[in-house]
Amino acid sequence: MASPPSSDDNGTKFNLSDLNHCDFEEDFKYILLPVSYALVFLVGLGLNATALYVILFRTKRWNPSTIFMFNLSVCDSLYILTLPFLIYYYADENDWPFTEPLCKLIRFLFYSNLYGSILFLTCISVYRFLGVCYPVRSLSWVSASRSKMVSTAVWICVLIGQAPVLYFSRTKDMGTERVCYDTTSPELFDDFLFYSSAVSVLMFALPFIVVMACYGLMLRKLLSESETGGETGGVASQRSKQKSVKMIIIVLSAFMLCFLPFHLTRSLYYSFRYLRQVNPDTVSCSLLEASSFAYKVTRPLASANSCVDPILYFLAGQDVRSNLKKSKTSKRNANNTS
Repeated sequence: MASPPSSDDNGTKFNLSDLNHCDFEEDFKYILLPVSYALVFLVGLGLNATALYVILFRTKRWNPSTIFMFNLSVCDSLYILTLPFLIYYYADENDWPFTEPLCKLIRFLFYSNLYGSILFLTCISVYRFLGVCYPVRSLSWVSASRSKMVSTAVWICVLIGQAPVLYFSRTKDMGTERVCYDTTSPELFDDFLFYSSAVSVLMFALPFIVVMACYGLMLRKLLSESETGGETGGVASQRSKQKSVKMIIIVLSAFMLCFLPFHLTRSLYYSFRYLRQVNPDTVSCSLLEASSFAYKVTRPLASANSCVDPILYFLAGQDVRSNLKKSKTSKRNANNTS
């Protein structure tokens, strides 16, 4: 006997009893997601293109921070280029007109960008921590060649860790519409929940703890130097400290505003969905709907990290401003010569 329609993670209707007949409307996302993704596409594309231009053509010497920022910008750019497909999909109310392999690729790039950004921000944080707390020893610990090796290792971890998304993500025809699942089809949800929980712990929770520990120790170091008169190190020392403080603020903002709400609401929604599947009496439909609403509202925040990452490069890097000034000066001189 067929079950009444229910709602999956995309807000579409399907005939399975895993959510025990919960049926709620999510028409808000057909406006929220296309508009927010369009803003991320326009702003993120401009910022990341500028960052890549400065890094590739205006930066002569790449230090470890530059190498990590380059990989971060590449990661964000790959994701941003997939947004037009999602904008069209959600504006057309969950009707996927493209192929299933493209659906898999776009979901794969979303999560690869998400966790690639987290891991590269963690690398930048550790590098800055070593420079502030161990300025002499870090000269031998950190180098451009080692940073390239670490970046390669990060890419390998991200690609292997997100490879199962290519299996879980799929399309399904529902009447006249075709759904591109954000997570997976309902019959594979239990397996996906285990995989998603493991990824959240290994690629978000642990890096988040590392970042918090690094910045906590950095702040204690900077405050202790100020109290003991360590600020007499000259203009260069003051600029380095200001750069470190800016980086602390921006990276923590990225984690707190983009990554943390997304992972908390997603974990809550997945947990409620699983508990209701096991025992419908444990979670009401209204509670499940509220968690689903919160999860979908925070998804644009996770995408917005593609706009926050270049800001980290522009505000925290003194060399960026000097490179941009040199670029403008050289163009002005060329025009005057002409």
